[in-house]
Amino acid sequence: MASENPFRSILKALEKPGGGEFGSYYSLPALNDPRIDKLPYSIRILLESAIRNCDEFQVKSKDVEKILDWENTSPKQVEIPFKPARVLLQDFTGVPAVVVLACMRDAMNNLGGDSNKINPLVPVDLVIDHSVQVDVARSENAVQANMELEFQRNKERFAFLKWGSNAFDNMLVVPPGSGIVHQVNLEYLARVVFNRNGLLYPDSVVGTDSHTTMIDGLGVTGWGVGGIEAEATMLGQPMSMVLPGVVGFKLTGKLRDGMTATDLVLTVTQMLRKHGVVGKFVEFHGEGMRELSLADRATIANMSPEYGATMGFFPVDHVTLQYLKFSAGSGVVLVAMIEAYLRANKMFVDYSEPASKTVYSSNLELNLEDVEPCVSGPKRPHDRVPLKEMKADWHSCLDSRVGFKGFAVPKEAQSKAVEFDFNGTPAKLRHGDVVIAAITSCTNTSNPSVMLGAALVAKKACELGLEVKPWIKTSLAPGSGVVTKYLAKSGLQKYLNQLGFSIVGYGCTTCIGNSGDIHEAVASAIVDNDLVASAVLSGNRNFEGRVHPLTRANYLASPPLVVAYALAGTVDIDFETEPIGTGKDGKKIFFRDIWPSNKEVAEVVQASVLPDMFKATYEAITEGNSMWNELSVASGTLYEWDPKSTYIHEPPYFKGMTMSPPGPHGVKDAYCLLNFGDSITTDHISPAGSIHKDSPAAKYLMERGVDRRDFNSYGSRRGNDEIMARGTFANIRIVNKHLKGEVGPKTVHIPSGEKLSVFDAAMKYRNEGRDTIILAGAEYGSGSSRDWAAKGPMLLGVKAVISKSFERIHRSNLVGMGIIPLCFKTGEDAETLGLTGEELYTIELPNSVSEIKPGQDVTVVTNNGKSFTCTLRFDTEVELAYFNHGGILQYVIRNLIKQ
Repeated sequence: MASENPFRSILKALEKPGGGEFGSYYSLPALNDPRIDKLPYSIRILLESAIRNCDEFQVKSKDVEKILDWENTSPKQVEIPFKPARVLLQDFTGVPAVVVLACMRDAMNNLGGDSNKINPLVPVDLVIDHSVQVDVARSENAVQANMELEFQRNKERFAFLKWGSNAFDNMLVVPPGSGIVHQVNLEYLARVVFNRNGLLYPDSVVGTDSHTTMIDGLGVTGWGVGGIEAEATMLGQPMSMVLPGVVGFKLTGKLRDGMTATDLVLTVTQMLRKHGVVGKFVEFHGEGMRELSLADRATIANMSPEYGATMGFFPVDHVTLQYLKFSAGSGVVLVAMIEAYLRANKMFVDYSEPASKTVYSSNLELNLEDVEPCVSGPKRPHDRVPLKEMKADWHSCLDSRVGFKGFAVPKEAQSKAVEFDFNGTPAKLRHGDVVIAAITSCTNTSNPSVMLGAALVAKKACELGLEVKPWIKTSLAPGSGVVTKYLAKSGLQKYLNQLGFSIVGYGCTTCIGNSGDIHEAVASAIVDNDLVASAVLSGNRNFEGRVHPLTRANYLASPPLVVAYALAGTVDIDFETEPIGTGKDGKKIFFRDIWPSNKEVAEVVQASVLPDMFKATYEAITEGNSMWNELSVASGTLYEWDPKSTYIHEPPYFKGMTMSPPGPHGVKDAYCLLNFGDSITTDHISPAGSIHKDSPAAKYLMERGVDRRDFNSYGSRRGNDEIMARGTFANIRIVNKHLKGEVGPKTVHIPSGEKLSVFDAAMKYRNEGRDTIILAGAEYGSGSSRDWAAKGPMLLGVKAVISKSFERIHRSNLVGMGIIPLCFKTGEDAETLGLTGEELYTIELPNSVSEIKPGQDVTVVTNNGKSFTCTLRFDTEVELAYFNHGGILQYVIRNLIKQ
């Protein structure tokens, strides 16, 4: 059991400059250990957390020593516990998290425990930002219209979250229409340093959204976790993690004129993908840091999932403090406390002092002067394309076979122009034509330089007489109300409106597939003629099928470039030599004619972004609008489940649960439900976008009287396990080798040879009493930290996934749901082993968890006599304990009842 903290002797008082104390803190210098000076700043925060939480039960002295000895222990994949200071949720992942908490209360009650023990023990902030869709665009009334539709569709979900904020302690809910979770976190929720009952410690956060990493730009350690891990963290359980290596990324020089933070982050993403940073921290340092604003840093930190790192960390320095003073949420006294604490505990970087002795696992360097304009695509965030090569790269993509950089369009069809009628006006579409142009996503809409840069491009274009074609769906979704205020102050919003970039709402829109429908005539032209249409967005993800089902090419670009491509109307253009359009005087207008200089951007930022805007935006943010305030919610601490609800449904996770753990399980004579290649993302496994009319989920909804127009999205239905199980592997672009080249959400039921939806095949196997597994290539589960990508397969009866490699969060989620993750040995995969996926698979595991070791070899045997060895990807002893209990949630409930 827990005992007194053995490090109480290093608890010191932090004195105020003018007398008195800020509070007490665990002093790292008081350890008198020279190894601390060599530790990366991000590791120092893990060290402080371990010292502060050391109770010789959840966190032990030997864990502190492992972190202190990071230089020697990190290459050995040692396990440490980590207790984050708080948890961040958005509504897509927050609804299922609150559903699970409500369900856990019922389970505690049924097992004779105290249901009130199911309560967040750390602060939980839930920002409702993922439900707004771009139904109405190119209208100055779009914000209100889209918000009304958002409430119509999601009234039940919102009422449930409002109930949760009342029923659970320590839970703050930020109502819809307030902004994007990561920008609200950056501008308002982040503490940087906590002062809790007089004890000072660094802010740290885990969130159920992979782009939680954006907060690393503020010097707060934070990263995405699965909803399952987040729920356990809320309930006071330590996160088990492998002590990561840290890549030191040195920045030198200064960005050239005309370059944007987006150009920089796409360059960094490509460099780090090439270097290999999965499971590692990246820590930025060097004199180039002084040239990056806090917003630029947040942009780079935001895309950590895209370059594969657990986080991209920027230690607190003078730039951070200036931002905290500027954003009115942090008073002068609070900033003084933050600086004093971080300096005293060796967590502050002062570039006026001699360079630190910090040691990194490996090193990279980038001269900012080498960054050039670029985009990324057409199907992956790390496929960077320099702007000057874009036209050639596009034609290469048309020529190349279907893949990440190919569409296999025959030469004779590449130049065809399809005529269609758009609201009575003749129009044409070609391969590469832009049909969606969206200034969206947490990555860029928090950055004043690129947002006001886009507005300056719009101004120059309007003054020259350029227009955006009316069939292009243009939109602007700011990350917070602060953006609206500075765009209005600058006087530039009217030019964005003139080009169709009216504000459509405050939240995640096109970037997560909430782009809404494109015009019916445009959609028909694309489908009927098999056109490769394009979307250009200032987002962070462009996996095929994510942005919109009909945009097969999706390019990530800075907000100013989004405007430029919308004006050009195509990605098939060389901006250096070809005109964007013709001006009002008949003169050809080129890219260089509308692109603002850094000086122009800096001047408008200086004049338009004011401290009072932050205070005005956030002083009443939790109050909500009239629609939120009119929501009536049930009272009581136990939720009253409505069996008729198609949004909130009691899941079967704890059905038949007893106090005795079920123990570990192997797999015997399992069929392969799905056979995949590389880069199967969580979007493939559990789509967030629209529900296709012919899908099992649509059938379920129609059987319950839900009209097609009210289907809403999979993301909004995550509180209903019946729908989410049917939506598992329902991505229309998924490629399953069982289908011999056919694309779509189907599979083959091996015994009968019948082609079925994945859900129907899984249910058929279940009715036959058969287990199933999944075969996959590299990077299985990359993309969003989507817990339903593990919950869904579990509900389908999947017992194991065998792949070449797993994305970090997804592997953890599989473990949390009791699914066995296995990796082929290096150099091997299903193809090299001659596996067709039609075999029966037996995975041999001991019956006692004490006989299983993290990372051990496991033998897989097939019914045709083949056998092969895999690595068992339970990475820690704690993960084996979860497996023994049938999952992390069952483990938590049994432990809480015993306490």
